[in-house]
Amino acid sequence: MKSGYPTKTFIAGFAFFCVALANAAGLNDDEQRMVDWIDANYESAIDLLEETVNIGSGTMNPQGVRDVGKVMGRELDALGLETEWIEMPEGMGRAGHLFARKLHNKGPNILLIGHLDTVFEADDGFQSYTRKGDVAYGPGVEDMKSGNVVIVYALKALKEIGALRDLSIVVAYTGDEENAGSPLTVSRRDLIAAGKWADISLGFESGVSYGGQDWATIARRSSSNWYLEVSGKQAHSSKIFNNEVGHGAIFEAARILNEFDMTVRGEEYLTFNAGTIQGGTEVNYEFEQTRGTTFGKTNIVPRKVIVHGDIRTISNEQLERTRSAMREIVANHLPGTDASIKFEDRYPSMAPTDGNKRLQAVLSDVNEDLGRGPMPTLDPLKRGAADVSFVAPYSDSLAGMGAVGDGGHTPDESLDLTTMAPAIQRTAILIYRLANEESPD
Repeated sequence: MKSGYPTKTFIAGFAFFCVALANAAGLNDDEQRMVDWIDANYESAIDLLEETVNIGSGTMNPQGVRDVGKVMGRELDALGLETEWIEMPEGMGRAGHLFARKLHNKGPNILLIGHLDTVFEADDGFQSYTRKGDVAYGPGVEDMKSGNVVIVYALKALKEIGALRDLSIVVAYTGDEENAGSPLTVSRRDLIAAGKWADISLGFESGVSYGGQDWATIARRSSSNWYLEVSGKQAHSSKIFNNEVGHGAIFEAARILNEFDMTVRGEEYLTFNAGTIQGGTEVNYEFEQTRGTTFGKTNIVPRKVIVHGDIRTISNEQLERTRSAMREIVANHLPGTDASIKFEDRYPSMAPTDGNKRLQAVLSDVNEDLGRGPMPTLDPLKRGAADVSFVAPYSDSLAGMGAVGDGGHTPDESLDLTTMAPAIQRTAILIYRLANEESPD
């Protein structure tokens, strides 16, 4: 990655509230011009969405990810940003990332985050964009190719009024958000560097709107993995439970999972899931692909079980408490069995900091000035993990800045196209206001 991000110069704090008060009277002339331009160019934004959704870009399809990157790079080049494709090591099996920069020595430094990949790999039957009225369907249409478009068209609106020229912006489109490459120290190195440079980070995965209200995301839970491996003594099933054979691997795995459910579950914001389980006399499991094969017979006490799951928490402290409790349960074996559990760090948590709350106040005012009402805080249980969490420790952050959809990660994935223009308008005005507020002395 090119070195030399400028030093942070923007001082976050009370200024967030000042700008909210300054704009309480509604949209100014520049903001209204951006709203009008976005309304007039709505269909061209949808055309860009269609173009990218029709390019299959599952995480493990590097060429497809690169092809989407070329399209987004084309758009950012046209805006005058300096684009760079950042390759990942060949053995990682990931395409890389697209970054675009427009750096100045005045603040605030703003990082805009999207991702190019989807969960739908090249062999998936869900591969094309369709539209029925104001609803679009297709792989990644909600998660998150619409958010990628929101970034581009917000910057276009800012350029239309001459405001892009003086902004200090980095756009980061990662190529493996849905299945981040290992080690994370490599696959998220460039994103974290951008987060340390930034004063403000905005993540553009889909927005949330329900109950007649738009919701602001100031916190997201972590996502990490756990791997449980259980062993037992293979024997004829007629000998199970005796002193020589014991309970077998599957009963031990069932005990562990049941105790996880009964004694670890229940803490606020904590969830954990057993996603796959393989058990029998022979087990082969591919962790990277989360798939495997088993062989066993009803008259044989099973020898091996592998369980693969995830944990989601609101803080590192909650994560460590959970892992400690799980280790204690695993260590208490049934007769004739053994078990071990390993943990893998993946996506960190995004805590609801005071800085994030100040950003929410500005965003909520923008939404009200657009005639859409205030934006209260979304419950973190309603969101998964995302790349914005990697930068949240270093910069004030908001997530969920994209348009609103449904059915993400399923063949029914869809997007409410009527929410595209408001998402673009909200983003453009938010950036404009943040860029024009005055730092306190």
